[in-house]
Formats: sequence, C-alpha cells, structure tokens
Amino acid sequence: MAETKLAVRRKSRSSKRSRAPLQPVAASSPVARKRPSSEGEGPPAEAPCNNDSEEDMFGDYDSFYGNDSLIAQVADIEHKYLQDKNVKTAGEIVLGNLQSGVHQKEQDNFSASNVVVLKSDKESTCQMCDSDPADGNQELMESTLDDLPSSQLLCFEKMDELSSASRTSPISKGRDECVNSFSDKIRDPLSFYAGAEHRNRTTDTSSDSKCVLFKSESLKDHLKNAMTGNARAQTLQVSKTKQLKEAVLSEEIFVARKAIESSSLDIGPFYGLPSKVKDLFRQLRGIETLYEWQHDCLMLESLQQRKNLIYSLPTSGGKTLVAEIIILQELLCRQKDVLMILPYVAIVQEKVRGLSSFGIELGFLVEEYAGSKGRFPPIKRRVKKSLYIATIEKGHALVNSLIETERICDLGMVVVDELHMLGAGSRGAVLEITLAKILYTSKKTQIIGMSATLNNVGDLQKFLQAEYYTNNFRPVELKEYIKIRDTIYTVDSKTQNGFAFSHLLNFKYSSNLEKADPDHIIALVTEVIPKYSCLIFCPTKKNCENVASMVCKYLKKEFRAHKEKEKQDLIKNLKSIGNGTVCPVLKQIIPFGIAYHHSGLTNDERKAIEEAYSAGVLCLLACTATLAAGVNLPARRVILRAPYVGNDFLKKSQYKQMTGRAGRAGIDSAGESILIVQEKDKHLVQDLVHSPLENCNSNLLLELTKGIQSLLLSLVGLKIAVTHEEVDNFMCCTLLGVQQQLLSKEKSFSEIIKDGLENLIEKGLLKGRISEKDHNSKSTLTITPLGKATYKGSIDLAYCNILYRELKKGLEGLVLESSLHLLYLSTPYDMTSTCSPDWMIYLKQFNQLSAAEQKVADIVGVPESFITKMASGQTIRKNVDHTVVNRFYLTFVLYTLLKETNIWSVSEKFNLSRGYVQNLLNSAASFASCLLHFCEELEEFWVYKALLTELTKQLTYCVKTELIPLMEVAGVLEARAKQLYNAGYKTLAHLAYANPETLVRMIEHLSRRQAKQIISSAKMLLSEKAEALQEEVEELLKVPTDIPGTH
Repeated sequence: MAETKLAVRRKSRSSKRSRAPLQPVAASSPVARKRPSSEGEGPPAEAPCNNDSEEDMFGDYDSFYGNDSLIAQVADIEHKYLQDKNVKTAGEIVLGNLQSGVHQKEQDNFSASNVVVLKSDKESTCQMCDSDPADGNQELMESTLDDLPSSQLLCFEKMDELSSASRTSPISKGRDECVNSFSDKIRDPLSFYAGAEHRNRTTDTSSDSKCVLFKSESLKDHLKNAMTGNARAQTLQVSKTKQLKEAVLSEEIFVARKAIESSSLDIGPFYGLPSKVKDLFRQLRGIETLYEWQHDCLMLESLQQRKNLIYSLPTSGGKTLVAEIIILQELLCRQKDVLMILPYVAIVQEKVRGLSSFGIELGFLVEEYAGSKGRFPPIKRRVKKSLYIATIEKGHALVNSLIETERICDLGMVVVDELHMLGAGSRGAVLEITLAKILYTSKKTQIIGMSATLNNVGDLQKFLQAEYYTNNFRPVELKEYIKIRDTIYTVDSKTQNGFAFSHLLNFKYSSNLEKADPDHIIALVTEVIPKYSCLIFCPTKKNCENVASMVCKYLKKEFRAHKEKEKQDLIKNLKSIGNGTVCPVLKQIIPFGIAYHHSGLTNDERKAIEEAYSAGVLCLLACTATLAAGVNLPARRVILRAPYVGNDFLKKSQYKQMTGRAGRAGIDSAGESILIVQEKDKHLVQDLVHSPLENCNSNLLLELTKGIQSLLLSLVGLKIAVTHEEVDNFMCCTLLGVQQQLLSKEKSFSEIIKDGLENLIEKGLLKGRISEKDHNSKSTLTITPLGKATYKGSIDLAYCNILYRELKKGLEGLVLESSLHLLYLSTPYDMTSTCSPDWMIYLKQFNQLSAAEQKVADIVGVPESFITKMASGQTIRKNVDHTVVNRFYLTFVLYTLLKETNIWSVSEKFNLSRGYVQNLLNSAASFASCLLHFCEELEEFWVYKALLTELTKQLTYCVKTELIPLMEVAGVLEARAKQLYNAGYKTLAHLAYANPETLVRMIEHLSRRQAKQIISSAKMLLSEKAEALQEEVEELLKVPTDIPGTH
C-alpha cells in the first residue's frame, strides 16, 4: 500500500460513433471530497461499443481525446524521425515533440486536473541526474505521461524495447525513468488480458537496423494495434467505487500506523483508525458521536505511550466502546493480536457475534475461546491478525500456550472486562495468574482493565503497573430510593442516616391484595409497565417465579392486549424450544408481558426471553443477581425485592451493578432504583449506603489448589521460574505480592511459597529439593509428566491424582460397548457436591442397565446393593465413597441426555431443573476438553485421545449430527439450528452466503439484526477455517532451511 503510488482517475469517455465533447466528472469519493476540483458534474459516461471485426476500429481517431490530433501528430513526428539520419537526435525529437503535442492538447481540453493521486512525498517526483540536459522538462514530462491513456504508454514501452540496446543519451534515461515511474502507479493493462504477452525483441545496435525496423512497423501502427487490443479485451468487472474505497481504507490505515508509531498527536480520521470504522459503528451500533469522557480517555497520553490503563465508570457509561476502539487500533494499526477476557460464556458469545461484522469488513479474525471451543496454541497467522475473545479460564490456557511456544510477544494487548473479578474466588485467582504471567513474560503487551466497581485502585495500579482514569458520567441520571413500609426515601449519603423522605405510596390496596403483596410490588410495577420496562431482582430462583406469578394474578386484563400477537409468538417459540413443552409458569405470565430469568432456564429459553424483553414484547422480568453481571438488559425502573443474594446480605458492588441497570440511554430521561427494606434490616442498609465499595483482594491463598499451587506448578512447567529464588521474584509481581501486608504474621511470604513448592513435590507434580539454606535456593526444579499434564489440561490440583488413578484403572478394562464408562471419566468432579440423588430414580435407572453397563458400575465402585438399600431407607454399613456414587448419578443424567438430546424430558425424568441439566452438560463438555489435553501429555493414555475428541464434540452440542455445523456459529443454539436446517440452510457455507432478507422471511421470530449477526458470524467462522487450511498448506510447502548438503 505504502510502497506503491496509487493513482485513481475519473475521465469521461465517448464512443467513436458519437464523438461527444468531453464532460468532466467531479469525483464523489471521500478522497475526492478532501481534494475538491473546480469542475462541475457531468452526465454518466456511455458504455463503449463492442466491435469484434478485423477492420480498423479507430481510423484516425483517438479514444481518449475523441479527435484525430494525436495520431496525426504521431504520424508527422514519425515521418520526421525517419527522415533524420541521426538516430540519437531523432529519439530526442520524437519524445520532445510528442511531449509538446500532448501537453498542448492537454491545455486545450482540460481547464483543471481531474486526477486524484495518493502517494508519498518521496515518490512524488522522478529522480534525475544533475547533468541531465532535459532536467528542466522532467516534471512536465511526468505529468504528461500521467495523463496519457494506457494504450499510448504501451507504445512508449514498445519503443523502449526497440531501442533498449543503444539507450545511452541522457534524455533517453530521463524518459525511461518517467515511463517506469508511471508504470509503478498503474496496473499494467496487459496483465488483465488473456493471451496478451510482452515480447522482448533483440535488435542490432546500429542506427540503420533501427530505421529498417521503424519502417517495417510504424509507430502509428503500434499505437493503433495496442488500442485495438485494449478495446477488444474483456475488462474485469471490478467496481471503481469499491477500488477507490479500498484505496482510501488502505491509505488511512497506513497513515494511522505511522501516526501511532511516531507517537504523534495527529491521530488520523477516527482516533488513528480509518473512517470506515466510524461508519461501521454508525451502521451496526447506531453510534453517531462519542461521549466527552470517551474522547478524553482515548486521547490520554498514557494510551499514546502504550502504558497499561485501568479505567472505571458507572454501569452503562459506555466503557466497552472505548475498549473496542483501542482493540481495533491494535489489530489494524499496530498489526498485533488481541486477547479480550470476559467473565461468562454467554457474554463471550454475544461479543463474538457483535464483533464478527467488524472483522469481516476490516480484515481480522474473531476467535471464540469458551466452553470446549478454542485451539491451543492458536494458529499462527501470516497475514490476518486475531481477536481472541475468551472466558477467564480459557484466557489463562491460551496465555500458557503462547508462553510455551514463545509467541507471547505476538499478543499486543489484553483487555479485561469486569476487572473487579480479581477478587472473586477461584476465578479471580485464575485471572490474577493470567495477568501476572503476561506482565512478567512480555513487556510489550499492553493491559487494559475496566470496571464499574473498583475501590482499592492503588493496589491494582501497582500490580498492573498501570495509569488510572475515572469519571462519574452516566448517560441517564440515576435516582436511588429506599422503600420501608409505604414510605419512599431518597438515598442521600450527605444526610445522617443516608435517607431523606421523598413521598408516600399512592395506591389503594384491598385487604386480600395487602396480604398477597405486603411489599407493594404491584404498586411499584404498575407505575411504569407496560409503557416502560422494569426489572425485579429477587434473592432466589423460586422467589423469581413466585413474584412473577403474584404480579400477573392481580394485573388488569388490559395488560394482555399490549402486543398480544408478539407474546403468543413468544410462547410458540418457547414451545418449539421445549420440543412441544413449555414451562406452565411462563405460559401463565407471558400473556401479561411478564417472565422470569434465572439459571433454571435453558440457554435457548434465556436467549428467547432476553430478545423479547429487548424488543419490548416483555415489560417486566423477575430475575436473580446473575442478570446484573451478565447481558445488558436495562430498564426504566429497577426494584430490589430484598437486600439479599441467596442467604447473604447484599454487597455494595452487587447493589451498584443491579441499580446500574436503571435508565436506558436514548430512551429514558432518568432511571430509578428502589430497594425494598424490612424494618429489621434498616441499619444494615444504612451501612450499605454509606460504605465504600469492597476492596479487590488476591485470592491466591484462599483458593489453594486453583490458586497459588496451580501458579507455582505452571511457573516451573513453562520455565518462567525454575528456582526458589526466581519463584520468589515472580510472586512479588502478583497482586498477592503487592498485598503482602494483609497476610497473617505467622509465616513470611517466602515461607508460604516454600510450603507450596514442597506440597507439589510431595504430590509428585514437581521434582527437586527446597533447602532451608539460602545458598541452595538456586537448585533447579523440574516438572514431572503428571505435573505437565495437570497444568496443560487446566485440571484442579485437588483432583489430578484421583483422575490419573481412574484413567489408569480404565486402561485395564475400559468398557466400550456404550459411552457410559467414558462419560463417567468426563463427569466434572466439582459438581458432585451440589448433587443430591433421588434414590428411587437412581435404582430405576440402575435396573435398566445392560450387563456391560452394570460392569462399569462395578469398576468405578458403585454396588447395586448400596443403591437398593438407600432407595428403601435401610441402614448402610458398607463403606462406600459417596463422591463416586454422586458422580455416577450425574453420569446417568449425561448418558440419558446424549441418547435423547432433549433437556426437557431428561430434567423431568431425573426431577432436576432444566437449567441444572444444561449447566451439567456445559461443564461436562468443558471438562472433557480439559481431560483430552491432559491425556495428550501422557503417552500411556494415547487410547483416550480419539475417544475423547468425539465425546467432547457430542457433549458440546448434544444434538443430532446434522445440526452441529450450524451450531458452531456463535449464537446459534439448538432451536435456531433446527429452524435453519428445516429451511434448507444445512451447512456453514449456506449461512455465510445467505441473504438476510430471505433469512428473516423464512425463519420465524428472527429479526433483521439477528439475521445479519448470524451471517457475519458464519462468514467469520468460514474465513477462520479457510485461513487455518491455508496456513497448513503454506507450512507444508515451506522449504526447510536445514536441508543436508545445501550449505
């Protein structure tokens, strides 16, 4: 792009027959608008006439100027040239006169230049020697050649070939450079035509032989032949507008790269990005302008200098848009890969769908790393750059694989959404480990963290070596209220108790209604619905369903009339998702525009309800706290049913996240949040209002096996730190190292690290000795094969030894008559603690097993007698491992699910919520993927590799085989895949090349926006797979540099 000059010309042409006078056309492209012309706009050019006959197509006319002047001049010049006996002088005359004639003609026909040229300063002029006698005419000559049609330039090239042997004069050299300069600017027309060739002619060096050649084949003939060839040739059907737009985009990317590399304040058309990016935000997101804080943040000096950055704003402030612009700068301008870490699978999939359209338009790949999806290490791309969108766990595995393959420096940026997750249990520990490794191993990787709820920013700044930006901006004003009995108070931290009286509820309740709804939820809800939307956050899943049922029971019948058809369509959609079954509670409440939203729903049901709420079909959702941290579903009013999440009192960060959902930008003038408080909790709520946000503290020590021990193991395995001293140095760079003052005084930080390393040696995961003496602290630690398999498989260290024993035992007698045995090995350990088997169902399922399947139960350690006694309520004397028994019960659920592929029927059969069954399936798919990576590192488990590859695929999709290609597309779940398949869209290519309008027409309950997202995601996935195959081909064809005997 930057190496070659790009010239774009717009000139009207007339046919030979009409010979209409020239009408200049004003350029209307973005580039042309930047460089305005004084000419007016003319009518569109006529299509050229086709003539395939052998007659002279041009006669004495030139297609460029529409008259006979140029060819006549060429003939005259040639005649004079042939009369001259001095060949060298003649060459000068030919070029000089032709130049003069063309220049004169240019002056006659053009009042202003109609050429748009994009080129660098260094390339704007031909370089000539000081001694060149024609130096004064050089600039004129080049501009003349620039305006010549390609056919006449070919004529010059032909002359060049004829006189190549004796090209010695300074003027000839000048002409050569100008012609070559021009040929750099345009694409050689002959390269477009089939059968056209460049033939080099060897000539005698004498002037006599040259004269003979010119006589036998005149210059005029050469010119006419070239023009005839051009006219006959088939022109490529390439849109000039498209070429121009691509040229502009390439030039702007180049300018932006240069601006960023030089740390210049000149950031280009759109924050260092091509203007096309701004257009895409307008088209795809409806974003016309940025908020002032977003502009200020993007212009921060720390970002220009590539320093790490933490920025914090209230929920709905527009943090994500800033992150996306920074990501696009890294991908397009700096040409580096980017990792974006998000907290939940659903948000990862939503972001993949949202950014795929940008990837298709701007030429980068979007790769999903969630659940069982993702390659380790990722494919190394030669051309396109990748945006990896990952969950916390998959992001960690991805970083490990990049460090191991020494490619961590290819990662230009890591963006972390919800940075406060650093303080969230085991997931926070994994996030801390990931960021600490990036900071330690790659000084060039920039880290961007964002959150709405941060308090101890100083610790996080020190850990991430980052600058900090904050702002209290909200696009919509938030009014916070507290309700105690029938009184509404305004939250005001300036007052003594945190509350200020606002007003009394004005709603008449009957005695029956007062008993049913003592908290006046109906009164609060009916003030806003159905005209506006409302969210009710409830402490438990059961409470969500009860509140939704209670509200619709006392609503007036008029509420049913609001968008009645759309609500009936939603019920039909949910019925098809449930294979003919719909939840009776949803069936009762949806006609009133109400639904519940919690983890008891399947993925398909949640998605359908979220889409209906966003479209205004549903106006009230009763939901749990998980919705506040998940997808963005804002509302005019947010009601907190009680200051509890489960049995735990509300945290300030949770309160801020829930109330932050109030107020929809561009729709509401203000948002309202109302916290319902009982008298007994009043003092706790006062403390909540006055208290600061919770500190974000390290969880490395609290989560031993997933925290510090896991970190120490991978440090040695990845050779980041292999001595006690090196490990100490690394640990000082973690958040735990920054917060050492919070540790108990019983042990020093170094002693805690030493204990962790010794524990790993005892478990057989590391080899080496940790001595008390300082001089032995440099003794090297090494990882065992089991240790390597554990960290590469992301296996919890609490289960790695038992997993190894069970896999080893499986080798002695793996039952392959069914998938039951393999499923047991793939059942996640961490879900057994939440499992409470229904013993009668357990016994019934056990009795249906075949002889081979009962053998599996004996192998894993679940005797039938134990199940029978538990079902009959008898006393158990035999010592049986309850963890194994519970895990085998979950295996039954998965086994039934793979056979029936219907979450609804399986959840009813085992008396479990369908959401729990869905979660079990997702966890099993993820664990099977981890198990596969574990087995790949241990040669003795080679037999499991092929088996687990297929099982992981079955668990990931859990549908009929023909639907899997469609479900690989981000956001296409089972119900949608069935619709698409039945409509004839059976492959990835069908979706990638689908017409969005046709898709909307053929698929029920599919909006135009959703159709476009599905198509973009399919195109991205298809592109990614094609790129992967191309990379593989190029790697195979790559010539080795170490071939024996070549040096």
